[in-house]
Amino acid sequence: MLNFQPPGFQQRAIATSLGVVAYYTPAAPPWQPPSDAPTLVFLHSLGGGSSAYEWSKVYAAFANQYSVIAPDLVGWGQSAHPVRDYRVEDYLQMLTEFLEQVCHPPTVVFAASLTAGIVIRLAIQRPDLFRQLILVAPSGYGDFGNNYAQSLSAQLAGVPGLNQLIYALGAANELAVRNFLEQFLFARRDRISPEIVAAYLASATQMNAQYAALSALKGDLCFDLAYFFPQLTVPTVLLWGEKAWFSTLETGKRLASLNPTAVQALISIPDAGVLPHLEVPAVVVGLVQLWLNA
Repeated sequence: MLNFQPPGFQQRAIATSLGVVAYYTPAAPPWQPPSDAPTLVFLHSLGGGSSAYEWSKVYAAFANQYSVIAPDLVGWGQSAHPVRDYRVEDYLQMLTEFLEQVCHPPTVVFAASLTAGIVIRLAIQRPDLFRQLILVAPSGYGDFGNNYAQSLSAQLAGVPGLNQLIYALGAANELAVRNFLEQFLFARRDRISPEIVAAYLASATQMNAQYAALSALKGDLCFDLAYFFPQLTVPTVLLWGEKAWFSTLETGKRLASLNPTAVQALISIPDAGVLPHLEVPAVVVGLVQLWLNA
């Protein structure tokens, strides 16, 4: 999926205990970051078709000042797709290995949605890995007792055979990808370009891509982030689309109130959905510039 990356970005890879992780980094003109530039790591969410592309309209803005690293997490994009039921512990282990091998901790980490929730848990376990967190609508999809894993959608996604059909019809074709983006991720459908649809479809149709996606869909990765949030000590900025569907701005305010010491700011982004960094990237770039290393 290198063709969906900004010009001058190259694909590299490392081995982790869960599988090979592909990642993207600026390595050719026009990018010339200083040799001692601080590292920024951008982690995508865990929904059908997700990949490093999700942040690509943001991280190019920082590629001349920072060492930018954007991985496809295992199970997504062009990283390995092991056939397994994925668990939170898998991502905690993989992210630990990735940050230790590729970065020079402590590192500034960007993450969104469920991945952001998992990053919070890792930051509690290993605060030495992180200098700052900039998170978009972090969630465990079980926050404050509202457990997605108990929903009908999650139950159906756990039925063998039926789950494969759900994925094929609901994620692995162009119509399904566009509908998912329109109905659940973006506040305005006119912001969904053919490139965005193509990038999501390319990730969703990788061999064995359904296993990671179905683990999220059937609720195997759910937890109550409200339980963990008060334990966070790493300085954190929260960005939240006002029209975020999966985890609402009100939920974000409740989470932030649990830990006013770690949370430096909660910034709502008007007229944006779950992925403001893809829907209104220029706004997110401007906000990040205000808070980066603040």
